[in-house]
Amino acid sequence: MSEVVGIVLAAGQSSRMGQPKALLPCPPAGRTFVTQIIHVLREAGIDTIAVIGRVNDPDLRREVAAAVPPVCYVENPSPELGQLSSMLVGVVFAEARAAAGILVLPVDMPLIRPETVRAALGAFAAGDEPVLRATYQGRHGHPVIFGAAVFPALRSADPKVGARAVLHQDPSRVRNLEVDDPGVVRDFDWPTDYRGLFEPDGT
Repeated sequence: MSEVVGIVLAAGQSSRMGQPKALLPCPPAGRTFVTQIIHVLREAGIDTIAVIGRVNDPDLRREVAAAVPPVCYVENPSPELGQLSSMLVGVVFAEARAAAGILVLPVDMPLIRPETVRAALGAFAAGDEPVLRATYQGRHGHPVIFGAAVFPALRSADPKVGARAVLHQDPSRVRNLEVDDPGVVRDFDWPTDYRGLFEPDGT
């Protein structure tokens, strides 16, 4: 079976945070959010990773360029169309490599553990469903793996609804993988969310 490529969604404007989320330091290691997620994907065994960013984002491009082994920075020319537009850029990237699917992580979810991503990859490879979604205590989270079989459905989805349209279209094609990792449902949108990372119970 061909590989699943890692797609990091980082083309948002971070308007609620007030500064680029991808470049925020993440304790305890002090890596930026985007570098931490790259590290997690690498530790989980994903060899091919693409960070989907804006056309004019030299700081993010520079941070991604510093990754070793190399990571691809792929431009989304129309990020204003929403998160699905970045996923579709990732789909094109994956199809060019004849990948089995894409494992999607938003850049503001740096607390996900490598073993969680590894478990998701294993469950996807062992199952028949074309979509796999991590859950924590029954709550839907990330990563989500979309197999190549649903790439056409992603392309035809309503941008206003996004990938959720594909997830809801046929629940029998979606496998939920319950994991003991609260990081799969913890994102950081607001400065108060981010400050919680540095509180005693924030990690």
